[in-house]
Amino acid sequence: MSETKRKLVVIGQGYVGLPVAMRAAQVGYSVVGLELDRARLERLRTGDSYVDDVASSVLAEHIASGEYAASDDYGRASGFDVAVITVPTPLRESVPDLSFVESSATSLAPHVKRGAAVILESTTYPGTTEELLIPILEAGSGLKAGDDFFVGYSPERIDPGNKTWGFVETPKVVSGINVKSLEHVRSFYDDLVETTVPVSGTKEAELTKLLENTFRHVNIALVNELAIFAHQLGVDIWESIDAAATKPFGFMKFTPGPGVGGHCLPVDPSYLSWEVRRKLGRNFRFVELANDLNEHMPDYVVARVTSLLNSNRLVVNGAKVLLVGLAYKKNTGDTREAPSTRIIELLKEYGATLLAADEHVEGNRWPTGVERVKLDAESLARADVAILITDHDDSDVALLEGASLPVLDSRNRLRGDNIERL
Repeated sequence: MSETKRKLVVIGQGYVGLPVAMRAAQVGYSVVGLELDRARLERLRTGDSYVDDVASSVLAEHIASGEYAASDDYGRASGFDVAVITVPTPLRESVPDLSFVESSATSLAPHVKRGAAVILESTTYPGTTEELLIPILEAGSGLKAGDDFFVGYSPERIDPGNKTWGFVETPKVVSGINVKSLEHVRSFYDDLVETTVPVSGTKEAELTKLLENTFRHVNIALVNELAIFAHQLGVDIWESIDAAATKPFGFMKFTPGPGVGGHCLPVDPSYLSWEVRRKLGRNFRFVELANDLNEHMPDYVVARVTSLLNSNRLVVNGAKVLLVGLAYKKNTGDTREAPSTRIIELLKEYGATLLAADEHVEGNRWPTGVERVKLDAESLARADVAILITDHDDSDVALLEGASLPVLDSRNRLRGDNIERL
């Protein structure tokens, strides 16, 4: 980069946007993080990070140096050189909701100047950048995309809690709507990450993200269904998976679990399925089957817990159930689409009293009707049964081994006479 600092605007300061903003500030960009959530904005302004991969000390350091500022005012985007859109793209009744992308683009458009670059990172269906984003930017700026300003798509590959493959180390797929746009997009990410992987167009980059997560989604569904059948057949699925993983070719290890969570697996494949149905009139059968299997794993977990209680002459109604870990992924506090949400819903319907231990989940994201406890001897003594849902590294899950209550281990972490694995 040149000595003159380039201005970056990152729209959305969540699990994707904040790491991008911090890395850009680290390498010399002047960064504005736009965040409309008032609670998050206040925490950002005081240097209090709510993203596990960003230390509060790092956030505070960049605020103090003036390299980073958080705001909810799009006027702060004026004069930007690069803007990255990292807003949520949820599903609403199985239909993609791109309202956050639309509103972000509409608010950003008046601030687009000649020579600026706008990059979409939010997960979406192929064609979104060209068909949705560009018309909004052109209408609001009066400029021509690809000539006056540059547009690209780069799928996020943030893996919260991964200490080996962080934002910098993970290769970044980059694309542009034309050659000039690709040059600008690639140049920006070359400043931030070790490796960039250019593809020929934004549709290819958009599909790349969906392919990656559909691959995981389908394979997790496969082992989840195998886990159900293996239990019924009296076969140790975990041992079989470990044995298969010794094959040095033709096999990739996936493990069963209580369900899938986060934005990626429960949502991204459905974007692809929706687009195939909308434009081609076909059903993406692999995705629809995987959705059905993975969505019902929490139901299977509750059925297994019911069986454990029955074996102790207890019923779910009135039983005290201890949930260990609520986040969808270990070592994070992210509860988006977490399997624990459905497990809690079902257990409440059946009349259980719920206790839960998860130090990573913020208080404002704690589920209602669930008592927050620590994982210790006292909480174990109060419970009739426990479920290991998320095995955080800093959680002393070994306390569950040898406890006086039955435990359903959905992560293959525990051993003991009182342990029953998924």
